Amino acid sequence: MSWGTELWDQFDNLEKHTQWGIDILEKYIKFVKERTEIELSYAKQLRNLSKKYQPKKNSKEEEEYRYTACQAFLSTLNEMNDYAGQHEVISENLSSQITAGLARYVQELKQERKSHFHDGRKAQQHIETCWKQLESSKRRFERDCKEAERAQQHFEKMDADINVTKADVEKARQQAQLRHQMAEDSKADYSSILQKFNHEQHEYYYTHIPTIFQQIQEMEERRIVRLGESMKTYAEVDRQVTPIIGKCLDGIVKAAEAIDQKNDSQLVIEAYKSGFEPPGDIEFEDYTQPMKRTVSENSLSNSRGEGKAEPKFGGKAKGKLWPFIKKNKLSLKLGSTPEDFSNLPPEQRRKKLQQKVDEINRDIQKEVDQRDAITKMKDVYLKNPQMGDPASLDHKLTEVSQNIEKLRLEAQKFEAWLAEVEGRLPARGEQARRQSGLYDAQSTPPVNNCAQARESPDGSYTEEQSQESAVKVPAMDFDDEFDDEEPLPAIGTCRALYTFDGQNEGTISVVEGETLYVIEEDKGDGWTRIRRSEDEEGYVPTSYVEVYLDKNAKGAKTYI
Repeated sequence: MSWGTELWDQFDNLEKHTQWGIDILEKYIKFVKERTEIELSYAKQLRNLSKKYQPKKNSKEEEEYRYTACQAFLSTLNEMNDYAGQHEVISENLSSQITAGLARYVQELKQERKSHFHDGRKAQQHIETCWKQLESSKRRFERDCKEAERAQQHFEKMDADINVTKADVEKARQQAQLRHQMAEDSKADYSSILQKFNHEQHEYYYTHIPTIFQQIQEMEERRIVRLGESMKTYAEVDRQVTPIIGKCLDGIVKAAEAIDQKNDSQLVIEAYKSGFEPPGDIEFEDYTQPMKRTVSENSLSNSRGEGKAEPKFGGKAKGKLWPFIKKNKLSLKLGSTPEDFSNLPPEQRRKKLQQKVDEINRDIQKEVDQRDAITKMKDVYLKNPQMGDPASLDHKLTEVSQNIEKLRLEAQKFEAWLAEVEGRLPARGEQARRQSGLYDAQSTPPVNNCAQARESPDGSYTEEQSQESAVKVPAMDFDDEFDDEEPLPAIGTCRALYTFDGQNEGTISVVEGETLYVIEEDKGDGWTRIRRSEDEEGYVPTSYVEVYLDKNAKGAKTYI
């Protein structure tokens, strides 16, 4: 099976077919290039996706990755980053092993094809030239034969005519002989050219064209083989990274299997455990017993002298606490945190203090290492003065020593607070009660005045006393300006969406569906100040109420 023998007359079709084969090869190269671009784009998107969900350093997200589920997610992100790397490898291998090689091969193929068809056209032009020569000699032979025939006929006519002179007859005879000789010469030339053409034609159809077409066939078969090899390489490039991609997926599965729900639950306990005990039963307070009043209590002088103290029991006593509540509220709004973390529950406070102590100890170790390094450098300078002046390090050494001393004092302070949390919390509670004021047990009925440690709805920790103990604080502990403080005007109303037990200092209890007055909007800290009656007001979480502000009602002094 040879194109030279089977397709000897299909020169133009072979030219079209070989051009089509090159077009197919270029189309495949374009396909592979687009695949490499897709792989690169996919790898880039995967890397960006992995980077987008990576935890930010020194942020709250980084703390969340203590949980095994979050660690598994982090492992998934890292594995996807490696997975993206394998797609980059695919793109690189496709480009280097297929695209670059095929592009060079296409250029070589075009040059080879051009050379073969140039030889074929040259052979065609040669045989066409031979054919034209043959046709020219044939027409000349034909013309000379006709001319010789006409000259012979003219001679015979002149020879038969008695009126023609002998000279004219001789002339006609010579002309006929000349034409006959020319015809013989043309015949010989035509015969020679015909033999030459037949030889050239035989060489063309049986030697030149088969040879050229055979080379074109071999070129085309090499193109087909090269295309097939490129397709195999295309598959092998993917197959080479399949084991690594499998390892990435196995890593994700392994990370998922390492999730420990019990461990995560324990971490939640460690993160949010307050260390408080559940509150005990509330004692019954009997208000049906008649109040026993002494003579001194009913006297005019006592009523005048203690005129400020008794009304406070009804409601103004709580009003006296408002200035301090405002102060605490302001510090909460400003985002200030006590240095000893006293705003946190005991367990959380202990953890924060422990972290602070560890951090200071690490800083101390860094400073100690720096001091040792400076000391060694100073010793080197003392032994080799040409290397440097030892006195130049004294200032730095003194500065580092001072930093170490400051850090140690700081560590001792936090260690003392840590020891207080771990073993001396009751002592701290007694001190807080002593600072809050004196208790008058003779003038008031016995009430439960033990310090209650509460956790506010926003998670902050406060140590407070019950309302009953608060009203026992003598009026002398407060400034007179607090007694004369005018209540804030109502700026609207609100409806309680949920029941809220206002057990912390400065808060107020509300019942679901209850309507109250708003006297201070939420300032961005999540708390709204409301009033139930003239002397009963406090803060509630903004999310617990539905507020209806009324500008026209501003300054109104009508209470529920």
